[in-house]
Amino acid sequence: RIHQAMVTSLNEDNESVTVEWIENGDTKGKEIDLESIFALNPDVAPDEEIAPSPETPPPPTPTCVKVNKIAKNRRTIAPTKNDTPSRDNRVIPTRARPPQPQQPEPAPPPPPQQPAQLTQAQTQQQLQNARRKSNCVKEVEKLQEKRERRRLQQQELREKRAQEVDTTIPNYEIMYMIRDFRASLDYRPLTTADLIEEHRICVCVRKRPLNKKELSVKDLDVITIPSKDVVMVHEPKQKVDLTRYLENQTFRFDYAFDDSTTNEMVYRFTARPLVETIFERGMATCFAYGQTGSGKTHTMGGDFSGKNQDCSKGIYALAARDVFLMLKKPNYRKLDLQVYATFFEIYSGKVFDLLNRKAKLRVLEDGKQQVQVVGLQEKEVKCTEDVLKLIDLGNSCRTSGQTSANAHSSRSHAVFQIILRRKGKMHGKFSLIDLAGNERGADTSSADRQTRLEGAEINKSLLALKECIRALGRNKPHTPFRASKLTQVLRDSFIGENSRTCMIATISPGMTSCENTLNTLRYANRVKELTVDPNQVMEGGRPNIHAVNQLDLLDEDWLSISPQRDDLKLLCEQNEEEVSPQLFTFHEAVSQLVEMEEQVLEDHRAVFQESIRWLEDEKVLLEMTEEVDYDVESYATQLEQILDQKIEILTELRGM
Repeated sequence: RIHQAMVTSLNEDNESVTVEWIENGDTKGKEIDLESIFALNPDVAPDEEIAPSPETPPPPTPTCVKVNKIAKNRRTIAPTKNDTPSRDNRVIPTRARPPQPQQPEPAPPPPPQQPAQLTQAQTQQQLQNARRKSNCVKEVEKLQEKRERRRLQQQELREKRAQEVDTTIPNYEIMYMIRDFRASLDYRPLTTADLIEEHRICVCVRKRPLNKKELSVKDLDVITIPSKDVVMVHEPKQKVDLTRYLENQTFRFDYAFDDSTTNEMVYRFTARPLVETIFERGMATCFAYGQTGSGKTHTMGGDFSGKNQDCSKGIYALAARDVFLMLKKPNYRKLDLQVYATFFEIYSGKVFDLLNRKAKLRVLEDGKQQVQVVGLQEKEVKCTEDVLKLIDLGNSCRTSGQTSANAHSSRSHAVFQIILRRKGKMHGKFSLIDLAGNERGADTSSADRQTRLEGAEINKSLLALKECIRALGRNKPHTPFRASKLTQVLRDSFIGENSRTCMIATISPGMTSCENTLNTLRYANRVKELTVDPNQVMEGGRPNIHAVNQLDLLDEDWLSISPQRDDLKLLCEQNEEEVSPQLFTFHEAVSQLVEMEEQVLEDHRAVFQESIRWLEDEKVLLEMTEEVDYDVESYATQLEQILDQKIEILTELRGM
């Protein structure tokens, strides 16, 4: 409420005045300091105080809002701003109370101005208890002015950006957040001048550029590689109040290749240092891991031009080229080494020879516990061109299918091996593996049974691969290579002191692939971070051959029946966060189905071979009946024996 008030006295000691007014027939009064009076009534202020007064009026609105809130409890009255009362107000020491008629009607100032001054006076009165209330008001007003200026600047900046930005681009706000963040980074990418470090286990990441599909939908690039070993993911997030922001996640690896890197440069830092290993009687392995469409097959097989692939620019061909170059060196020429190549795929736990019309192969262990791929054809190669022909032949037969991430997904692990033999015995082996798309392991968008079985097998093989690499890096006494067909076939690459491994994690830069990209980076990061310094491993002395982790806790009879179940259980125990008990049961059931399938097929082949022998015996019996005086009892006895054998074997096969 607003009242007209009159100055009745001046208090020089505390520099304040007393004002009075009449409300409901009662006379009421308040004491107000002079600074507040002069701030609200510049026309009555001394000359030296008129200058700062213009700064006070500009922001009256916030004060009004604040005062209205306080006025509910207390009523503070300020004198009205009039020209005539201003002269009367100057004669404050007289303590005279002029009659009411002496004050003319309020002059017609702008309506908003008077309530503003009165409400500001109310605000000052509420802050009477604070000795420096006037200074606080000034500071608040300064802050308010700065806030207003900042809001105006931000508004101008938004309007300027809105004029520059094509608002048809989805997520353009995220695009500007990423652009501003990148502007603050110091870029030091990997170059050919950088040194090639020696690693027993090397993990690197390669980013591909945005493809045509992503560019057509104006997808954003959320991957930044600021230095030679750092990868940053700008993951878009949203708060509860729907405000969007970026969560910048950083990963570190041995090498990080940006989208301008060529296959030759990737090969120079990854697979090329491994070539010399196989000439030193070692085993080398190079994996390409990542989401479908992230560039695995491009990295390993070569550049694509439409659907045609130039195999001469892939790591397969580059490694073969260096193998033949090293064969010409004097220290290796005297070894009289021969070069062979194999190319096979592992699909849903089964092995197929890509160089022999996709013939199905059997993976067995011999008496020396060496894994043998029965029936795998090794082709001798004399030059790089021979290798390219084999790669073309194998790629044309490889299994592919549709997933939620890609319409043409690699559903199998492709393994290309370069083998050095000396006098028929293996001297060294280089395995180059193009793994299946890692999104298959978690692909639940399809209810197709075969797709789910494929995903389970891929997931299991990738977990087993990670644990085998961990065992290699930590020099563990046991490697769970039997947990999957992939690691079982590559067993000799994980065992031995002269074994080296390289993993190339390929990632897609698009925002739509952000989740799969993070899964790939976490997988690769865990592989690398779990490798320890050999000096730290040796601090504890020699490993205890009697302590085989959880293996000693398992039933010996059960282990002797199926070593594969042992490795599968160990694999799941070491990945409790990723593998739930239900998932372990599912993997075990799938493994048992695969074992039973292989057993049935093996028994069926045996029955088929036995049937050929039965046909020959029956043919002899029938020829015997053509004689005039053949022995009927002998014929009946032999036929009955053949039928009994058939019934016994076929009944056993049916009960499998």
